[in-house]
Amino acid sequence: MSTSTTPKGAASLRANDARPAEAVAGPLKVAGGVGGWVDDRTGIAKPVRYLLKKVFPDHWSFMLGEIAMYSLVILLLSGTFLTFWFVPSAGHVIYNGSHVPLKGIAMSEAYKSTLDISFDVRGGLIIRQIHHWAALLFIVSIMVHMFRVFFTGAFRKPREINWVIGTILSMLAIVEGFAGYSLPDDLLSGTGLRAAEGFMQSMPVIGSYMAYFVFGGAFPGEAIIPRLYTVHVLLIPAIIVGLFTAHIVLVMVHKHTQYPGPGRTNENVVGYPLMPVYIAKAGGFFFIVFGVTALISALVTINPIWMYGPYDPSPVTAGSQPDWYMGFADGALRLMPGWTELHFWGFTLGLNVFIPALLLIPVLYGLAGAYPFLEAWVTGDKREHHLLDRPRNAPTRTGIGVMALVFYGILFFAAGNDLIAIKLGLSINDITNTFRVLLLVAPPLAFWVTKRICLSLQRRDRDLVLHGRETGRIVRTAEGRFFEVHEPLGELERWTLVQHEAHRPLELGSSVDANGVRRPGAAKERLRAKLSKFYFEDRVDPVTPAELAAAHHDGHEEEALHSIEGRPQWVGQLHGGADERDDVDAYAPHEEEGSETSTR
Repeated sequence: MSTSTTPKGAASLRANDARPAEAVAGPLKVAGGVGGWVDDRTGIAKPVRYLLKKVFPDHWSFMLGEIAMYSLVILLLSGTFLTFWFVPSAGHVIYNGSHVPLKGIAMSEAYKSTLDISFDVRGGLIIRQIHHWAALLFIVSIMVHMFRVFFTGAFRKPREINWVIGTILSMLAIVEGFAGYSLPDDLLSGTGLRAAEGFMQSMPVIGSYMAYFVFGGAFPGEAIIPRLYTVHVLLIPAIIVGLFTAHIVLVMVHKHTQYPGPGRTNENVVGYPLMPVYIAKAGGFFFIVFGVTALISALVTINPIWMYGPYDPSPVTAGSQPDWYMGFADGALRLMPGWTELHFWGFTLGLNVFIPALLLIPVLYGLAGAYPFLEAWVTGDKREHHLLDRPRNAPTRTGIGVMALVFYGILFFAAGNDLIAIKLGLSINDITNTFRVLLLVAPPLAFWVTKRICLSLQRRDRDLVLHGRETGRIVRTAEGRFFEVHEPLGELERWTLVQHEAHRPLELGSSVDANGVRRPGAAKERLRAKLSKFYFEDRVDPVTPAELAAAHHDGHEEEALHSIEGRPQWVGQLHGGADERDDVDAYAPHEEEGSETSTR
């Protein structure tokens, strides 16, 4: 007999029911309430949920673009701090601050305020350093990110617009950098402005008017610093932030590219979701970039304006150099021959200054921005591409990229021809002429060498797929012959080596119709065929399944079905000239020398 009592009534029927969870209280409840209130009025929950579930591939090279984005954030934060104390004015004052060597010196308000930020504002110098180093990091990360995009073919459809945005961002970044380091009005920045005024005057017809308009009168004037300040802190940053936002939105819309591999196609993305994986990684990486930038800024001095003094047009500053990202334009200016300055009808046309100083930058960036459309026209490829190319599998494109880098590098080093002459005790004329010759010879040579290297790497990949990897293990047959055992590649590794497409040159049709009349567009088609031949005439096709089956002698392909005199073929494990055998048949007798063998 049970001694326990059973409650009676309806309450007894629900005595063992699970208790409902207590309502969330505290900050989470408040945050949930606020989120619900915002979603009821904006409907933002659904797109945010979609965004947080967005999958991104994982590869170290994708972090280059993130470095550029985080550097931009650092620039905006540090630049906002500096605007509190910087005075964008060319008004004349007498310095009486903390830096004793400059006390009593007449200078502009811009230079004095920069000195005050460096010596009198708590933390001002480190913020100035962070701002300058972040600017350099921003520019170089954009450039390296563009190299990755170009060499892997990530600019192809549907990302042509994003590539154009990237080229504009890169060009605006160097213009913004020039405007930024011209603001302090020290001797170095003033020399740069003086050079910029000369560049403007080299413009045909309107040069002198343009310089007078920009500087608000004769150089140096008092209007250029306030105008540069507006351009530096308002106009160009607004454009850069807008373009950067559009760039990120298009990345979300098009989905991120990924490197080829098993399971990765143009229809999917293999990686990790934004939340929580990439949110955590991005947050941590931002602080790493910020920390490294702050560490460099604390240990390495950059732009010590107190050593230069205020700008004065009278000192001769022949040893002055621009920041590194303007070096290629300065080098082009130094290499331009003097005979390109033309004189006719009493007028002077300074092409030796106008072309390298003003025309070079927009032309180079214009060519870079137009390249995706040129390649798409040559190949006739209108498909979407979400898988990246291995640079070796696009030898012509890779060669063009290396050729551009060599061209840029020669111009960059030419900007220091005077310093090279001083340090090495050489003639500056000989150095300049050497750079001129290299500028014409080295880029085409770099293109040819790079293309040959890419084709050689493709042949190596092809041989690796067909014959496997050398193991270093030697096997001796019963006849006394020696063979090295080759280890076949795994399917995952093999897929990466054979997945790319084999482009072939376009075939040129007849230039006239059936009636002998010249077809419209025949000249354009002939040009396209020549460019296609230039791109794809030299190529190494990837291994096909039939070739792989024949090389391994698996008996499934026409090439490997029959053996001479009914004898079995050797499986591709042992490699010795044209003979290959399987491990399980390592000591079986080979055909006698002189006997025929089937073609693989």
